Amino acid sequence: MQIQLQSGVGTPIYLQIVNQFKYAIASGRLSPGEEAPPIRGLAEQLMINPNTVARAYLELERAGIVVKRHGAGTFIADSPPSVNKRQRQEILQERVDALLAEARQLGVDYSELLDLLHSRQKKMCALQS
Repeated sequence: MQIQLQSGVGTPIYLQIVNQFKYAIASGRLSPGEEAPPIRGLAEQLMINPNTVARAYLELERAGIVVKRHGAGTFIADSPPSVNKRQRQEILQERVDALLAEARQLGVDYSELLDLLHSRQKKMCALQS
């Protein structure tokens, strides 16, 4: 699983991990029953403290999104709870904020960013057809 952390966006790292897991499940990139990366392995990949990943996994477990199987690892729940409208908006808001910040840093103006979004959406729709 590919997780990208953003510094300076105001969202704690563990919540960024939680939100990206939720997104990966909602988008079908993670399937029910699939094993989540081990805490240490994900922490090494992201170059963060393992306690941060453990906290994210604990939040995911409390939300019923993952289940821990002693001695076997952490797995995506067989029937993870659906993401409600408020949660979807929170996840997307975080991603939009990160996109806007990155666009600003790259000197991309709003209209250019909108054009890019429209062209990417058309391309995705064409691929799904």
